[in-house]
Amino acid sequence: MKYVGLLSGGKDSCFNLLHCQRNGHELIAAASLGPPNGKEEIDSYLYQTVGQDAIEFIARALDVPLYRKTIDGTAVEQGSEYGGRTANTSGGVRGDETEDLFDLLSTVKVRHPDVQGVSVGAILSSYQRVRIEHVCRRLGLTVLAYLWQREQDELLQEMIDVGLVAVFIKVAGIGLTEKHLGKTLSEMQPTLLKLNSLYGSHICGEGGEYETLTLDCPLFKRRIQLTDVETVIHSDNGFAAVSYLRIKGATFEEKPKSGNDLTVPPLLEADFARVQTLLRSRPSAETSSHAIPESVNCQTAVQSYGPSSSRRGDWVAIGNVCRVAGQEITFEEEVTQCFDDLQAQLENYGLSLSQCIHINVYLFSMGLFPILNTIYATFFGTSPPTRACVAVCLPPPTRVKLDCFAYAEKDLAQRAALHVQGLSYWAPANIGPYSQAVLVNEHMFISGQIGLIPASLSLPSPQDPATETALVFQHTERVVNAVRKSSGQWKGHTQLAIYWIVDREQAAGVAAACELYAVERTTPTVLVGIPSLPKGATTEKQVVVHTGRYTVKDEEGIEEVVVGEPAFQTGESLIPNDGSC
Repeated sequence: MKYVGLLSGGKDSCFNLLHCQRNGHELIAAASLGPPNGKEEIDSYLYQTVGQDAIEFIARALDVPLYRKTIDGTAVEQGSEYGGRTANTSGGVRGDETEDLFDLLSTVKVRHPDVQGVSVGAILSSYQRVRIEHVCRRLGLTVLAYLWQREQDELLQEMIDVGLVAVFIKVAGIGLTEKHLGKTLSEMQPTLLKLNSLYGSHICGEGGEYETLTLDCPLFKRRIQLTDVETVIHSDNGFAAVSYLRIKGATFEEKPKSGNDLTVPPLLEADFARVQTLLRSRPSAETSSHAIPESVNCQTAVQSYGPSSSRRGDWVAIGNVCRVAGQEITFEEEVTQCFDDLQAQLENYGLSLSQCIHINVYLFSMGLFPILNTIYATFFGTSPPTRACVAVCLPPPTRVKLDCFAYAEKDLAQRAALHVQGLSYWAPANIGPYSQAVLVNEHMFISGQIGLIPASLSLPSPQDPATETALVFQHTERVVNAVRKSSGQWKGHTQLAIYWIVDREQAAGVAAACELYAVERTTPTVLVGIPSLPKGATTEKQVVVHTGRYTVKDEEGIEEVVVGEPAFQTGESLIPNDGSC
């Protein structure tokens, strides 16, 4: 796709351009936001503003037009979410600096109607990612963020190896002083690794420890040479001094073409490559006690008796929301009716759709999936619930059925969502209006994961169930790890794992893969045979995880968060294995 590079001038925004090129995208313009005239730097939560005097040189080195805008707003909305959770409150926040980006990219779209994507150098900052993705969603643009969740020591080495030259133009972290200004990444690499080891500093500066200016990278037609710089001491603090370079003059130098190869992370990590190898080595016709019955009676498999609901503490479960009978209506009307009924059920408990944590969607045919997504999206805003969507046997005239878990949170801070919408090497972006994970009351729901290749959102070609299943395991683990890193480094315990499987002969292989990769061998696991999955996938996995943390009160009534281990009990299954459900 044709894309615009969102440039700060630093190493990350320029390095991501190389990965965009590697994945077949075409750079047609650059865009940047900077401080008002007369100010060299402002205290922005979202943008790098130091070094803006040299941004014109970077655009010229890339040989693309540059679009610039002044940052007029401030960080009005400083929370982990941006915009409301309902569809009618999910727009921008008036006066917030995020809206300056909306205005800038709107201008780019007017000048370049064929632009489809935006390159972003985000590595770890969910604050930045959430806001950029919010803007791009409103403008119909795809975020290209191939550095997202990469290991920072690996990234730094890859930048150096590929020939990207960036110098420090600001320092603001422990162990960094003005003497480090102007030094290159390769010169600073030993220091950055040492500071990470001593103090936990971010190797790539994700904690604001430093900022850089890129002077050369393989995409540059010419190399930038700084000819006149001045050191500015912003804060002479002995613990973590803040200083930066004022760029007063620069010129271009001719350069030979770079022949260094760009390192791309492997599709599968070692643990999940072993899952792939195991599945490929198993006879396709092998069966086991995990085999799924060949036939399912659609008239008894999913009955439609009308909605049911129950409450336990602050949790509410609602099931079997579907159209039972009545006059003929369109599928769009049927989906809307289901959500109206779900809302009515929630209101019985004083809740709303915005308090849904997870929704299971069952479709009569996966051919209805695109229509479902269009209607589904109108009911949710920022940080929507997690979701699993599968095709099952539904008795006519029912074409869609919903199950839901909701939670009566006391305030917005009780709930944290991971809602990644950009293309990366990490895990699939959302292919529908749902979050990858929602954490509330120490319970985390993970959306159903299928075996998409994250960088392209395509299934392996030719189709390979072994690779798909290995990816399903990896995606789930990476989503869990991302939430874990951002919410307290808890261990976590899987309370339920569901595998939706299209080909019944895969059941034994999936069960064997569960044994091979089992983090906890006592995890309750269910394998369910179904007719089809989104995008023609063969396997989908959804899990519920508990952090292991819970709150207790001491003898004086003071609350304390402690960590526990799960206790498991086993007994006879209540689910018949005769094809009736």
